[in-house]
Amino acid sequence: MTTTDQASPLAPDWLSVPQDQAQLEAKLWAEDVRRDQDGVLEIDGVSVTELARQYGTPLFVVSERDFRARARSFRAAFDEAFRGLGDGVDVFYAGKSFLCTEVAHWVREEGLGLDTCSGGELAVALRAGLPGHRLGLHGNNKSAAEIIRAIDAGLGRIVVDSLQEVTLVGDLAVERGRTAKVMLRLTPGVHAHTHEFIATAHEDQKFGLSMVREPAAGRVSAADDGVSPADLAVAEALAHPGIELLGVHCHIGSQIFEPEGFELAARRLLAFLARLRDTHGVELPELDLGGGYGIAYTEADEPRPATEIARAMAAVVGSTCRELDLRVPRISIEPGRAIVGPSTFTLYTAGTTKTVHVDTGGAGGRAQGTAATELRRYVSVDGGMSDNARPVLYGADYSAVLASRTPEAAPVLSRVVGKHCESGDIVVRDVYLPGDTGAGDLLAVPGTGAYCWVLASNYNYLARPPVVAVADGAARLIVRGETEEDLFRRDVQREPATTSGDPRTV
Repeated sequence: MTTTDQASPLAPDWLSVPQDQAQLEAKLWAEDVRRDQDGVLEIDGVSVTELARQYGTPLFVVSERDFRARARSFRAAFDEAFRGLGDGVDVFYAGKSFLCTEVAHWVREEGLGLDTCSGGELAVALRAGLPGHRLGLHGNNKSAAEIIRAIDAGLGRIVVDSLQEVTLVGDLAVERGRTAKVMLRLTPGVHAHTHEFIATAHEDQKFGLSMVREPAAGRVSAADDGVSPADLAVAEALAHPGIELLGVHCHIGSQIFEPEGFELAARRLLAFLARLRDTHGVELPELDLGGGYGIAYTEADEPRPATEIARAMAAVVGSTCRELDLRVPRISIEPGRAIVGPSTFTLYTAGTTKTVHVDTGGAGGRAQGTAATELRRYVSVDGGMSDNARPVLYGADYSAVLASRTPEAAPVLSRVVGKHCESGDIVVRDVYLPGDTGAGDLLAVPGTGAYCWVLASNYNYLARPPVVAVADGAARLIVRGETEEDLFRRDVQREPATTSGDPRTV
C-alpha cells in the first residue's frame, strides 16, 4: 500500500500524500479546532469522543465562535471598503446554506440581515425575532401565501424573479393596502467558473430576468435596439402603485474563487442602472451583488479573504460609477457558505472496510506483461448521502481525518462511503487515511456547514442527524436529531381490519 513518500496513481493530481497525518489543514477547519495530546480532535476544548458519546453519530458540529467571527469579518470588511463610497453596505446571511432558529439569532446579534428563499425559511427568521426590514425573500416561483407573509411582515425586500411576479407582488400589496419593497433579479450573462448546477447568471436556467434586448415590434431604425424582459419589468414595477422599486439584484453562482465574474456582473448591472436613469429619469438606490464566495473543501482550494473580496468590489463599483456619472447605490451582498461552511464539520463512526484492486490500464510502473492494478481502501461510515448530498449531486470533493486518536499507520488512498443502497453514495471520493482506520474510529469531514444538513433526507429511512453548537468549552443541541418515531408520525397507518374469519383479511 501507499507509504508517506509514494502517491497512488489513482489519486487526483491535487491530492498530496500527508507527511504528518496529525496536522490539520487550517483553511479547512473552524479556528478553534485542534488535536489534544492524545490526537483526539477537539473544538473549543470539547473532544469529539465526548460529543459522540453524548449525541451519537452522524453529528453536525458547528463552532459558534467561528460562525460569529466570519459574520463579523464580512460586515467589517465591507463597511471599511465602502466607507465614503455611496450609501454604505448591507450584508445578508444566505439562510439557504444553513438555517435554524438559533443560527438566525446569531445573525441578528451580529448585525446582519437574513436572506430567505421560502415561506419556511421566512418563518424561521420571524420566529427568531428578526425585524422585517432586515429580511429578504427570494424564489423563482413564490406562492401567493409566501408573498402575502412577506408583505405583512414588512420585508425590506422581495426579490422578484419574473415579469409575472411583478404583477402578482404588486397586486397582492394593493389588496392588503400596503406597498411592497422590490428588487428585480437580473441575469447578467456572466458564466461563473463553477459547476453548471450552481452557476446561476447565464441565460439558459430558471432564475432571473434576462437583460438581452430583442428588437421591438414596429422597429423603425437600426438605432432601435429593442427591449429586454428586464426593461419591461422595470417599467411595470415603476408604474405599479403597489411597488416601491429599490433596485436590481444578481447572483452569478456558488463556490466561486475568481474575482472576474463578480466584477463583470457589477459593471453590467451598473450600466443597466445608468440606462434606466437615462430612460426613466430615476436613479434606483440599491444594488445587490449576491454571494457565492468559495471556501476550502480540499487542500487545492484557495478561498479569498473577506477583506480582499470587499476591496475588489468597492474598486470596481467606484470606478464604474465614475465612468457612468452614476450615484453609487447602496450595495448589498449575500454570503452564506463563506460564513457557515468552514465553521462546521460532520462527525461519523467508521464501520466496515475493504481494500480493492483497481485496474489502472498500464499505469503505475508495472513490469510489462503483468497486471496493472493499484489498491484503494473503502471505509464505510454511519451516514452518507442522506446527510451530505453534494458529492452525488455535482461531484463535490471533501476531505476527512481520523478524529479519535493519533494517526500512526502509513497513509493509504481511501474512499469514505456511506451506508445507503447506492454505489454512488460517496462522502469523500479521494483522501489519504491511516491504513489501520477501522470499525469504531471517528472520522471528521470539514466544511459541511453549507448545503449538507439543509439538503438532508430520510433515504433508506435514516433519521436526519442532530446539530450541536460549541462555544466557551460547552456543547449544546441546536437542532434535535430525528428518531424513528419522528419518521412514523407522518406515516399514516391503516385502520385495524375487521375480520370475518377469513385469514386472508387479517
